[in-house]
Amino acid sequence: MAPTTPEDTTMDPLTEAQLRACFVNASRREAAQATLPDLAALPWERLDVLGWRDRRAPLVAYAVVPLADGPAGVVLRAADPGTGRARRRGVCAWCTDLVATDDVSLYVARRAGAPGRRGDTVGTLVCTDFACSAHVRRTPTRTEVGTAAGPDLVAARAAVVERRVGELRERSARFVQEVRRTA
Repeated sequence: MAPTTPEDTTMDPLTEAQLRACFVNASRREAAQATLPDLAALPWERLDVLGWRDRRAPLVAYAVVPLADGPAGVVLRAADPGTGRARRRGVCAWCTDLVATDDVSLYVARRAGAPGRRGDTVGTLVCTDFACSAHVRRTPTRTEVGTAAGPDLVAARAAVVERRVGELRERSARFVQEVRRTA
């Protein structure tokens, strides 16, 4: 599959059927039983990644990423909170926000296809509440913008947000592509 660039992708509103059909590492049964968020209440125009935790199974989470060939979703499992390593201070691998570091969790996804059936997994640190889209859109600090911003601070901040959004899309897409990789 060709690499995905941020310009190729947008998070379009999804129906329940589209959402259930996009999971790349779930059986039909698992996808049918997934607890979905309230799709009508989601701010689709401000989402680069759709992620949520399962209300009925707290260690199960889902993430859907727009790719050039359509949305791709992954079923994730959080680390067991009994180990003391489920949530910790850290930097999310997707949004890399240096401000929101108090609630990052290790999530593991079973690979798609035969590798997943053999037990192969891929893990990453991600914001526990999947608020990455909001984190990349926060107003950049003066330090983040830098002294090169000059007099047009508003335009410089907008450029930082645009860069962050693109990087979030790229990193999350790379993770999903790694989950889909079967060779």
